[in-house]
Amino acid sequence: MSLHVAEIEWSRGDQPFLDQTYSRAHAWRFDGGMEVRASSAPTSVPVPMSDPTAIDPEEALAAAVASCHMLFFLALAAKAGFIVDHYADHAEALLETDDRGRKSVTRVTLKPRIDWAGDPPAPEALRQLQDQAHRLCYIANSIRGEVLVEG
Repeated sequence: MSLHVAEIEWSRGDQPFLDQTYSRAHAWRFDGGMEVRASSAPTSVPVPMSDPTAIDPEEALAAAVASCHMLFFLALAAKAGFIVDHYADHAEALLETDDRGRKSVTRVTLKPRIDWAGDPPAPEALRQLQDQAHRLCYIANSIRGEVLVEG
């Protein structure tokens, strides 16, 4: 077992609050010292209450799933004897009403693009590496929504 901690901090300052016009911008702090500016998504709470330049939770979820998947994929590719030169992903999280009638990220779609040194794996071997990385990704295993891997 391991524990992973993030600190989240928001302050009202001198903003009005009861009229719902306060800023949703806040900070995420991680144990390595990294601080990230975060906010609600402008599609959830309009600008100027949301900061479109900040990371929103839906984007963060897509990034977490994509990062976890990639890290397992790289380890599996190396174990199988394939050398990855570059890995990029365009991850998408779809927020919609789920089967319970709640707003939910119902699907995360990963679209990895991989550059190989030497011969790439055959299509079936690549599919198996992606499937195994997906099964091992504990972030994907932790969310209720479907996680898809394309490419």
